[in-house]
Amino acid sequence: MPDVLLPGISATRVPTARLAQNVLHPDGTDPAGPGEAVLFVHGNVSSALFWQETLLAVHETGRHRVLAVDLRGYGDTDPLPVDARRGVGDWADDLGALLDALGPDRVHLVGWSMGAGVVLRHLLDAPGRVASVTLVAPVSPYGFGGTVGSEGRRLADDGAGSGGGAANPEFAAALAAGDTTDASATSPRSILRAYYVAPGSLPLDPALEDVFVASMLSTRTGEDNYPGDAVPSDTWPGTAPGLRGVLNTMAPTVFDVSGVVDLPAKPPVLWIRGDADAIVSDTSVFDLAFLGQLGAVPGWPGAEACPPQPMVTQTRAVLDRYAASGGAYREVVLPGVGHSPHVERPQEFVVALLEHLDAPAAEPANLT
Repeated sequence: MPDVLLPGISATRVPTARLAQNVLHPDGTDPAGPGEAVLFVHGNVSSALFWQETLLAVHETGRHRVLAVDLRGYGDTDPLPVDARRGVGDWADDLGALLDALGPDRVHLVGWSMGAGVVLRHLLDAPGRVASVTLVAPVSPYGFGGTVGSEGRRLADDGAGSGGGAANPEFAAALAAGDTTDASATSPRSILRAYYVAPGSLPLDPALEDVFVASMLSTRTGEDNYPGDAVPSDTWPGTAPGLRGVLNTMAPTVFDVSGVVDLPAKPPVLWIRGDADAIVSDTSVFDLAFLGQLGAVPGWPGAEACPPQPMVTQTRAVLDRYAASGGAYREVVLPGVGHSPHVERPQEFVVALLEHLDAPAAEPANLT
């Protein structure tokens, strides 16, 4: 950890009722205590290390206690298996155990990509403890792959086109091998440069790029973690989600957080994304249906049978319903930004986040 922590950042292992979880926080601050906290949750194939600059910038204001957690299977949190039968429930329950151990009265949740799905699942499970939600380039409320339309209708009963079988095996092998080079287009460093950010928008500091690559390489690989297992399907593209591991947690057979629209009390939501995001998009290059449309995956049955997943459209539809049923959300779109607004435009990201965090607090839900 000392090689990847930025000056001013400390790491603390927090024992919880479920597992020991690694938490990053500014030097000299105690991650535990009452009051409010801001908890940052990273996305897939990453860790809390991606949040370090954001932690420091928000901490400098002196107004918020900030923490970032490594999810199970990433970073320095215990590398336990991920049970995909409950969607992202393992991670959401881990968050709950962490908050129980640390003791804040209420929490502002900030989730990036897959982490946004974890945040929304925790909101569904424990709405009374959530002060606000920030969704950063979030996974669709209906998961990743295998759905159509703004309502997230499943294309096949078995979730074909999603899950562990949708991973690029060369990328998974590069992760397992600890590849730090850019010799291959599927190495973590190459994927970082090409897809995590809009091309050319990484910070110029090569040491920071090394931190991000180390973060990606902290991902545990295999059927119990990334990417997970898969089963054959009679429906194109011939693979359906299994029951274990990361990508299966976001299959539409087990993942649907659109129920947030029915919460009796709704914390305010900030949705911040880049308009050049190639990962979460209505034309995602990681969606097998869109790749089939491009001819990159053979046998695509056509747009009538298997259109690309409209991920951004689905998120907007759910958040519009959230607002129509008593909630509120704000969408911030950063031009020329890819999948990592907090990395690519750190100052603009922090300004938007602080405006959100400093808005008048929502009243806690009365759950009694």
